[in-house]
Amino acid sequence: MAIAFELNGQPQSVGNEPDTPLLYVLGELGLKGPRFGCGLAQCGSCSVLVDGVERRSCILPIERVAGREVVTLEGLPALYARQRGLARVPELHPLQQAFIDRQASQCGYCYNGMAIKGAELLARNASPSEDEIRHHMAGHLCRCGTYQRVMESIQSAAASMAHEHE
Repeated sequence: MAIAFELNGQPQSVGNEPDTPLLYVLGELGLKGPRFGCGLAQCGSCSVLVDGVERRSCILPIERVAGREVVTLEGLPALYARQRGLARVPELHPLQQAFIDRQASQCGYCYNGMAIKGAELLARNASPSEDEIRHHMAGHLCRCGTYQRVMESIQSAAASMAHEHE
């Protein structure tokens, strides 16, 4: 039985067992953003957006995304372009660029989850406060402890996105 869903803006159909974790399917499809961290949905490194909401793909059965939109780290630029009505897809989502500019990603293991969760926040709140960022990002673990740089990256991306419309 094929399971059909939208992946990073493109139709996708897979023949995996319905209870196969989405993370495994994404790996089979060659996507490198979501990573296996804890396997218990506690660290956030496997995060994806499902219909715009962050989900932990290590415990999410593929059958639960049937007919839904899944966005991975690789799909954030196209998602951003759709959200903003841009004619051209940028190379990076503003948050991805801010992570680079602020050197927020040290070993890179948490980067996927932090970027997914941060993009979810910025799609809902264009100018989050530090407290809102801390609250929203809770539950995403960084082995290198770059939480302050992640905070600065989200703030920088928010400012950059606000200036696009000026």
